[in-house]
Order: sequence, then structure tokens, then C-alpha cells
Amino acid sequence: MTEAMKASRDLTSLGKAALFLVSLAAIGWLVQKTGIASLLTTNWIDAEVRGQGIAGEALFVLIGTAFTAIGLPRQIVAFMGGYAFGIVSGVALALLATVLGCVLAFSYARIMGQKVVLKRAPRRIRKIDAFLSRSPFVMTLVIRLLPVGSNFLTCLAAGVSSIGAVSFVVGSGIGYIPQTVIFALVGSGSSVSSEIQIAISALLFLISGGVGLMLYRQYGRDVSVSDQDADQSGQGNP
Repeated sequence: MTEAMKASRDLTSLGKAALFLVSLAAIGWLVQKTGIASLLTTNWIDAEVRGQGIAGEALFVLIGTAFTAIGLPRQIVAFMGGYAFGIVSGVALALLATVLGCVLAFSYARIMGQKVVLKRAPRRIRKIDAFLSRSPFVMTLVIRLLPVGSNFLTCLAAGVSSIGAVSFVVGSGIGYIPQTVIFALVGSGSSVSSEIQIAISALLFLISGGVGLMLYRQYGRDVSVSDQDADQSGQGNP
């Protein structure tokens, strides 16, 4: 490879990295300028969504998708879904919006950032791959069930890894269900007493967290051991 070709390739890679960073900054700027972060309120739901039939449902899903795709809390979407449509329809529509937002964020990272991040931080990507690749669906489910971490950053990290899109999206969708039900239940203001709502929410929270922790202990420990072995092997064979 000639020096000119190498310089051209490095320049292209640098340009892609800059575009990826600029696009992330642009997303942050748009969030501030458009005010989408403060759009999902009960007043907006009352004025634009409730009583609007399919049009209201479609608008809710559209805004909810954009809301979660740019990293805003999916729990707010679930709460407002429950408030606008009741527990059953609210869960279904909020879950649809959240999954679509996940798809957009994952696709953005896969298309815009995968090659850039892989070249700049190969060791970190290898660790993410080691965690996810053993059982992509299960490990994604673990991440979503545990009540920690950022939905947006998880989507970006998965997007720049080598995990398959279907496993990640399906695992995410199922893992979203417990928290979506909890927040939609609270938002719905159903006739169930507040004590029962709290009890149901706490139970779902404990179950989802417990299942996530159990799966992590079963799968994550093996991944950590194999990753350490790989690192030691790499150190022994320069």
C-alpha cells in the first residue's frame, strides 16, 4: 500500500469519526432546541393524544420513538402510555415506541460508528463482544432486566459491537416489559388501590432484577473467565 493510499484511508477514517461525534452533538443540540424532552407531559397528552383515536395513538408512538431514540427516559413513555390509554393499550403502545427507539439508536451506531469505534477502541469492543456473543439474546435480556445502566448507551454499545440486530432487539423488547408495566400501571391511575399498585410494582421490580441477576451469574461469569483467559493468552504470545 502506497503512502498516498494509506493517508487517504486514514483521512477517511478521521472524517467518519468526526461525523459520528458531530452527529451526536447535533442530537444533543436538537433535544435542547426542539424541547422534545419536555413534550411528553399530561397536558400535551390531554391536548394532542387522548380522544384522537388512531391518530392520537400514532402520534404517541412517533413521539415516544423519537424520545427514546435520542436517549430520554423510556420510563416516562411508559408512564404517559398508561396515563393516555390505560394499562393494557398503554403498555402495548409504550413498548412499541421503546422498541422502535431502540432499533433507531442501534442502527445509528451500527451504520455511523461501528468501524470508527472498532478502530479507535478495539479492546473495549472485544470485551463487549465477549459479554454479548456467548448468548446474545440472553445477555441482552440480562442487561435490560437489571435496573441499572442507560438504555441509550446500551443501544450504542451494542450497535458498535458485532451482536446480531435481531437478538438484541428481541432481547431488549422482552427485557423492557417489566418496567413498562410498572410505570404504565402507575400512570394509568387505575382503580386498584395505591397500596396494591406499589406492591405489584415492587414485586415486578424484584422479579425482573432477580431473574436478571440469576442469568448474569449463569452466563456472565463464564464470559468473564473466558475473557481473562484470552487476555492472559494474548500477553503470553506477543
